[in-house]
Amino acid sequence: MKLKRIHHVAYRCNDAKETVEFYQRVMNMDFVLAIAEDTVPSTKAPDPYMHVFLDAGMGNVLAFFELPNSPQMDRDRNTPDWVQHIAFELNSMADFQAARAALDAEGLDVIGPTNHGIFQSLYFRDPNGHRIELVVNTRSDEEMQRLHEVAPAMLEEWSVTKRAPQHAAWLHEKEFDADLV
Repeated sequence: MKLKRIHHVAYRCNDAKETVEFYQRVMNMDFVLAIAEDTVPSTKAPDPYMHVFLDAGMGNVLAFFELPNSPQMDRDRNTPDWVQHIAFELNSMADFQAARAALDAEGLDVIGPTNHGIFQSLYFRDPNGHRIELVVNTRSDEEMQRLHEVAPAMLEEWSVTKRAPQHAAWLHEKEFDADLV
């Protein structure tokens, strides 16, 4: 199998119109298309839905389903709240700072910046409660190569011990530069 790219990633939403307007206003995404049916094509189940698609840049598409006949949406209670999220990359630290100002102006509850050693992050939630992450890379090519080289050994150690391997502990030993954000 040879994959070309991810065609789209789909999540559920409470209100398709509110969701599209949020992503247009806050994330500057274009509303690409909508598909609505009264019957699910793959299962033939009679279940009306609205499926909306937003342009997340560079051929990436973020989609949402509004399902009015399904029970109210909820999250996976067996997974910590911070795990499931959608992360978007920004071009520069200037864009990162502008995004923070825009999120604050929108009145959103923002966590961050959070220093991950090779990138900085901001976290907030969309109107459906989905956690969104904005990322700006701060890593060097050498750091990425070093991480790539230790990845197999880290995974192998994790699979045996279920404890965090220390191969990349240097990521969190880097001094956080508050002037960057």
